[in-house]
This record gives sequence, C-alpha cells and structure tokens, in this order.
Amino acid sequence: MRCQYQWSRFVAGFLMLTGLGIMPATYADEVCKKLTVTGNPEYPPYLWRDPADENRLIGANAEFAQAIGKEIGIPVEVRYMGPWGRVQEEARLGRVDMLAGAFLTVPRMEYMDYFYPAFRETRTVIWVRKNSKFRYHKWNDLVGKNGVTVINNSFGEDFDRYAKEALKIGSVPALEQALNMVSLGRADYLIYEEDPGMATAAKQNISDLQPLYPAITNENLYITIPHKSPCNTPEMRGKIAKAVYKLEKIRVMDKFMSNSMELWRKKYAK
Repeated sequence: MRCQYQWSRFVAGFLMLTGLGIMPATYADEVCKKLTVTGNPEYPPYLWRDPADENRLIGANAEFAQAIGKEIGIPVEVRYMGPWGRVQEEARLGRVDMLAGAFLTVPRMEYMDYFYPAFRETRTVIWVRKNSKFRYHKWNDLVGKNGVTVINNSFGEDFDRYAKEALKIGSVPALEQALNMVSLGRADYLIYEEDPGMATAAKQNISDLQPLYPAITNENLYITIPHKSPCNTPEMRGKIAKAVYKLEKIRVMDKFMSNSMELWRKKYAK
C-alpha cells in the first residue's frame, strides 16, 4: 500500500512538472523545426528591411544567422518583427527563437542566453552637427548637453550606468528621427553606432552630421536565444554554440559585411 502511494505521488509530480512546461529534450527538439530570427531592423549594414519584402530582414547579421542554420541543419527565417524595442519584448515573451545581434547587458541576461564568442565588434560614437563647436574627448564632456538615442538601445553596462546617473539623453522610436533631431538642432548630439549611423544618414541624405572620436564604447555583438523559446534546449544550445564558434573562427562575418555594405551602397549611395 505504501509503495502504491509513493508511486502515485511520483506520477502526480511528473504530470505537474510537464504541465509547467518542463518537457523531455527530445520532444522539445521535435518542436523546433525552424528558427525564427529577428533583430534591430534599423541597423545597416548589419540588418535592415528588405525593400522587396518588408517582412524580411537582410544584411550581414541575417547572413550569419542563415550560416548557423546551415551548420545545424535547421531552416532559418529572418523576419521583421517591429522596431528594436518591440523585438526585445517579443524575445522576452518567447515569440522569437534567436536575436541576430545583441549587446551583453544584465537585464537582457534575465530573459536570453548568449552564445560565445561574440561574432562582431562594433564602435559607438557621438554624432554632432558639422558646424557646431561641440568638443568631445571623454564621457564627462557630455554632461549638461541634450543627447538623443533610439528607444531601448544599450551601449554596454558601464556607459549605460554612467548615462543614467550623469547624462540627459532622450529616446525616440527610430534612428532617422534621431538623426534629424540633431541635424535640425533639437538635440546637441546623438549616441549611436558608427556604421549604422553612416548608412542611415546616407539613405536620408543627411550630410551635415559627423562622428566624433574617441568612441564612446567598443562593444561586442552576440547571437542570443530567449529562455522561453521552444528551441532553447541543451541539445540545441550545444549545436548553436558549436556553429557560432566555428563561423567566428573562420571569420565569415568579414565576407558578410563586405557583401552588405556593397548592397547598401548600390541601393542608397547618392
């Protein structure tokens, strides 16, 4: 009688765990037939919306995600899922399987796993009007100025903390809007990455802005997988980790960046 009671408790416990979503790895892997990938859609030459199909993202990071899919034998769909702020919320809710490019921050680690090594290093700079007398050499030079950036952007833990404590930086939904604010004198400076800033300014035909150096930060871009994605299993994480490691070692991003920059220039260069 006691054995039967203990067995009943075991079965009840197992059913409770599976009801909470703790599935055997083999079943979870069967669910993951495709990787739905997204990222920051205003991020050329890394990512941007395909003019021929605005539900699709193209660029160097999209090519890297597709290369991961080939390595692990799973189809990859790189989709537009809204602006960067919404993309991060979709990841938090587990409605996407991978982000093709994210900086490492503690808040994001609460809902995503990161794959190492980083697949690209990026440089974040200060953007100002060419005719301004703005002088920048160190973070303290930004104190008392009105800055702007894009909603939910991060520039590394150290600078994010400093900005929150010491700087006045507003946020807008789109990079184009931020660039125009500085161009029109509605903000003193923009904080954004160098390559995407140059690419977007060229597309918008904004020629009166310039980046200042040294860079605010040099940050790494990582592939991530949300905790709530059905593809986030030990087996799948292992496959993706091996693929990221291999692709980074053979430096495929150099080729992808070259392809994307050429594609962008052909489409938008004046």
